[in-house]
Order: sequence, then C-alpha cells, then structure tokens
Amino acid sequence: MLSFEPHTLSPADLQGYLQSAVAPRPIAFASTIDANGNPNLSPFSFFNVFSANPPILVFSPARRVRNNTIKHTLENCEATKEVVINVVNYGMVQQVSLASTEYPEGVNEFEKSGFTMVASELVKPYRVEESPVQFECKVNEIISLGNQGGAGNLIICEVVKIHINELVLDGNNKIDQYKIDLVSRLGGNWYSRSNQGLFEVEKPLTTLGIGVDKIPDFVKGSIVFDGNDLGKLGNVEALPTQEEITIFVQQNFAVKAVLSSDDEHKVHQKAKEYLSNNEVLSAWKVLLAKQ
Repeated sequence: MLSFEPHTLSPADLQGYLQSAVAPRPIAFASTIDANGNPNLSPFSFFNVFSANPPILVFSPARRVRNNTIKHTLENCEATKEVVINVVNYGMVQQVSLASTEYPEGVNEFEKSGFTMVASELVKPYRVEESPVQFECKVNEIISLGNQGGAGNLIICEVVKIHINELVLDGNNKIDQYKIDLVSRLGGNWYSRSNQGLFEVEKPLTTLGIGVDKIPDFVKGSIVFDGNDLGKLGNVEALPTQEEITIFVQQNFAVKAVLSSDDEHKVHQKAKEYLSNNEVLSAWKVLLAKQ
C-alpha cells in the first residue's frame, strides 16, 4: 500500500489524491454579484448539505494552488453576504465547465457559458434558469482554513428560498432522481452521471474559451445542438482559419458530400457527430465551411 504524510506531497499532488478519492462530489454552481452589482458564476465541487433545520449548504472556494490567489466568488460573498446555489444536471454540464474558465474580472460568465439570468426574489444574485433546482441563500459565516495555495474557505449558507422546476418532480411533488439527472465531480476530467456512470469533460482552466456568446446565431439557433454542444463549441481559444477549413474539407469526402447537399440540417448533424466524439475543431470546420 502506498502511504505518506500530507506534508511530504506537493499541494497539487495532494489535491489530486483528495479529489480522486473523496468522490463523487455534488456541484454547487454559485451565482454571486460584486459590490457594484456585476454578476459572477462559477462551479465548486467542495460542496454539500449539512443541516435541514435550519437549511444549511456549505461550499468552499479554495485558494488557487498554482498562485495562491482567491476567487471572485469568495470576494463577492465576503462583500454582499448573498449567493444563489444552482444544482447541475447532465444537460448543462459542458456549459458549467465552460463557466469555470478564469475569465478576467468583469466578464459575465452567464453570457460566456450561455446561461439565462433570472432575478431572485430574496437575494440580489441571479439564478440560472437552466438549473433544475436553485437555492437563494444568505451567507451566515465564512471560515478560512489557511493562507496557502489549496486552502479552503467554508462559505456557510442558509437557504431562504428554493425554486424547483416542475419537470423534475414526480406525481407527489417530490424530486424524481431519474428526472433530475444530476452530475457529480471526481478527480481529473472525470464526472459521474447519477443514473448512468462515468464520463469525461475537458478542463477549460488552461485556456480562455471564446464563449457561447461568440458562437454565430445560425449555430445557437439550430435545433440540432443542445446546451452541452454549445458548451463544447465555446471552449476553444480561436476558430479555425479559412486555410485549415479548406484543407479539412478537401481531405474528407463525407464532409464534402454533406456540404454539397446544401442541407443545413445535415451539415449541423455532421458537426454534431464530431462533437459527440469530442472533435470540436472538426465540428467548427464543418460549420464554417460555407460561411
């Protein structure tokens, strides 16, 4: 058996072991606003429910391991003492991952990840309309667990209002665990779909994706693509060049045949095939070939 004391590991290695062993973990998709009212949206998997009466949720925006800086969510919770925790299901997981991109301060992650802002009723931060359950919360206490990279900050939240989409309820107005289709976080790129099992989502943290807001309307308006498709398309740093597109089409007979049909639906279906195989740049090349 491999054995060691935590202090003998680098913070990154220790974090990797912890996140891979203590899993699967639910995801808090936390919506906050800064002191000037600017919205922020980010997912956190150090999260759970810790009390029903009073209703208490706790999540922890840890200090960044690589440079020991703190996250905008923590700064906003300290400033406003309010947060909305939106739960994450499979239909929104790619967009949620995109929202974890470390965009500069002032960038609206709702727009970048393609989610819809909905006004809350008892707190100022916005809710995520696409989330099946949304908890409006007041921040009771923030407990710092250290001042080094990787140290957590426990944000203890009291739920003041709950919003539940009727589509995830059963005949008795209880949440149906199959219908809600929750996802959870493991180590590395791994996630778990509660009713199906493991799958991977490419981490966006090393890049700045163009965002769903930069995807052309003819793609966003297509009935072929769902939120997860848009999340993948938004998680590229740059679109392929015209030269790259031309070479790709010339080398792919099946793509050339679809493009020659002038059937936009078939073109989008072909792009979706590439997305299903996580060949995102190939999907973009198909979509942009006739633009």
